[in-house]
Amino acid sequence: MEYQAFFDEIETIVLQDELAAFLGVNKDGIIEMSYLDIVKSAGHSCGTVAGAYLTALLGLKALFGEEIPKRGKIKVELKRSTTDENAGVVGCVLSNITGATTDYGFGGIPGGKFSRRELLFYEADIDTDVRFTRLDTDVSIGVNYYPQKVVNPMKILMSAIGENATEEDKASFPVRFQEMVHTLFKNKDTVIEIVK
Repeated sequence: MEYQAFFDEIETIVLQDELAAFLGVNKDGIIEMSYLDIVKSAGHSCGTVAGAYLTALLGLKALFGEEIPKRGKIKVELKRSTTDENAGVVGCVLSNITGATTDYGFGGIPGGKFSRRELLFYEADIDTDVRFTRLDTDVSIGVNYYPQKVVNPMKILMSAIGENATEEDKASFPVRFQEMVHTLFKNKDTVIEIVK
C-alpha cells in the first residue's frame, strides 16, 4: 500500500492485551499499533484521526507512565455525542486502540472475563474532550485536542472546494492536506493538553 512517508516517523502505541495472549495471537499479548494501522481502519488520514491517535498516544502515556497500557482495561469517555464534531470518528479510533466499546464489542468468555462492552461512553459529564480511566486503579486523565493552535483544517478544505478554488488549488489539495496532518504530529505537545 502506498502511503505518506511521514506515517513511518510517528511513534507507535504499544499495549498489552490479555485476550490476545489467551486466544494465542502471541505469547505475551503485546500489541503494537501504528498510525498507518489506524488510517487503514478509518479509511483516511485527517486532522480528526490524527488528533484521536495523539489523544491516545499522549493520554495513555500520562495515565500509565512507564507501564504498558492494558488494552481492554481502560474506560474511555468522550464529552461529545457521536455526531457532534466527528466525535464518533474519535470514538472509533480510541476503540480500536484501547479495545473499549459501548454495547457492541466482545462480550467476554463465559463468566464475563475479557469483556470489552460498557467501556466507551459518549456525552460524558467531563471537563475535557476525552477522559481515560484505568480499571485497575481507578486513576483518570483528561485530554483536550486543539488543532487550531497550529493549523486551520477547514481553511485548507475550503481552498479546494470553495467557489474560488482553482484547478491548481484542487490538484494540490491532497498534498497540502497531508502536510497539515504532518504539522499536527510535529506539534503534538502543542495541540494536545493533558489534564490531571
